[in-house]
Amino acid sequence: MQGKLLVADNDRDRISFRLTENNSRLEVKIYQLEQSLDTIKQRAIEKVQFVTEQKINSENPELNLNRKAFVFDSNRKEISEYDFLHNAPQLTKAILEQENPAETNRYKDELLKMREYLQDKIERYPEIAKEITKNLNIISKEIDTVNSITVDTEQTSRQQQSTVRLDVNDEDMYQGANEEREEREMVEEQEKRRGFRR
Repeated sequence: MQGKLLVADNDRDRISFRLTENNSRLEVKIYQLEQSLDTIKQRAIEKVQFVTEQKINSENPELNLNRKAFVFDSNRKEISEYDFLHNAPQLTKAILEQENPAETNRYKDELLKMREYLQDKIERYPEIAKEITKNLNIISKEIDTVNSITVDTEQTSRQQQSTVRLDVNDEDMYQGANEEREEREMVEEQEKRRGFRR
């Protein structure tokens, strides 16, 4: 059982047990979710649920906030729980696989809030800034991943819109505008040549 984690949930409360130090010490951690687990799971079927989990039995509870996401997988018909820091790449993949721009934007907003929270923690707790910076880098990497995907999607939709506009325009107007632009360019070029002769 060394290193294995046993978790028990009851409404908003969660307790974890882990044997450490050659099975000689039992590590117990108590957490509390901001909502009941049943409520979170019911809502997760409709849309991704972002929830804060606070470690209760710690010296400084403010430092021990975890952000969790509950994502419904329609293919497997199950809800998966992801930690923003420990499961960041898997969470980003699960959100992006849904191909839902609204959910992707909500996730990006949550990542930005998390980054702001971590930056605030660095300023307030400089003695643990190194560990917080590591977490901040994880979140920043996921923001970059989401940004690269959303930019590609936006560019594709813009290209599709511009193609539609060209197809809708009158062909004679399009040719007329091109001829007019070419004439202007020729006149400007001739004026430049005359200016160099003087």
